[in-house]
Amino acid sequence: MRKLPATLTIMAMAALGTAIPASTAHAAASCSDNYSGASAGYMYAYDYAYCEGYLGKAEGNDSNWGDSGGSFQAGDTNRATSILNKGNNYEVQFFNGTGTQWSGGNICLSRNEAYASDLTNDYFTSGYRVSNAISSHRWVSAGTCSKWAV
Repeated sequence: MRKLPATLTIMAMAALGTAIPASTAHAAASCSDNYSGASAGYMYAYDYAYCEGYLGKAEGNDSNWGDSGGSFQAGDTNRATSILNKGNNYEVQFFNGTGTQWSGGNICLSRNEAYASDLTNDYFTSGYRVSNAISSHRWVSAGTCSKWAV
């Protein structure tokens, strides 16, 4: 009778030991994995670091992530903590303001960089932190950008 509880304990410990490293490894490679699976011509935004918590994707510009139009809507505004650019020809410029005047602080993500896995240490040209502050985006040529996400 005593062998059954001991066997179950050993099996539970073994299962737990393999589950923890697998989930940690997945989180570390998430942006790279998401980039590989992303559709060409789109930019993506995620609620959490390392491209977790998918918010949405866009092929075109979206001047207000908080309205009911465009690819990003309502609750998407001021939530992105990681971003991904799989555009074909352009860079993505993100803003902490809204409207087609494209004003306020901005930061760009290049196609070559591919993604910014954690925006908590990035700042818009206005000095405000990028994480949880993106309100709009547009596609631009590299010459339009003065500040780049890392």
